[in-house]
Amino acid sequence: MIEIKDVEDVLKEFTKEIGEPVELILIGGLALKIYGAENRATMDVDAEIIKGNLFKLYEFFKKKGIPADLTENISGWSVIAMPKGYRERARTVIKGKGFIIKILNPYDFVIAKLRRGTNEDIEDALFVARKYKLNLEKIKEFAQNSIENSVKDTAIFSFKRRLEIF
Repeated sequence: MIEIKDVEDVLKEFTKEIGEPVELILIGGLALKIYGAENRATMDVDAEIIKGNLFKLYEFFKKKGIPADLTENISGWSVIAMPKGYRERARTVIKGKGFIIKILNPYDFVIAKLRRGTNEDIEDALFVARKYKLNLEKIKEFAQNSIENSVKDTAIFSFKRRLEIF
């Protein structure tokens, strides 16, 4: 099981050893733990790299025995785009010497989870929506922004259906 402290330790070591700054947005189970889901276990690091060498960082995580799924653009993980401005809304949760760890704004996190839509994703989205008392109309606005910025694809119908059920 991977903890946020493990990621923090790897980033400290990476920036010291490699000498390059890193800024990332945690997306998956680790982010959920930061949102307050203490029981959520994860076996990997899911993150968007805002600053830093993605491939060097990936190899460094691998060397430390930590599986990582890294990207420069989480919008690419689905046909449904992330809402415009999600990077600017991301919140810094840990700032160390040479590295910054962020998480998505709760509304963006819910959309990220609804884009994929597994049962676990829906549970994660519900947890964050309830914990932060998210406004359903505002979730719909974020979803509409995602749809407007997505390529036209039948996956939009599935996304809209998940949103209706949500």
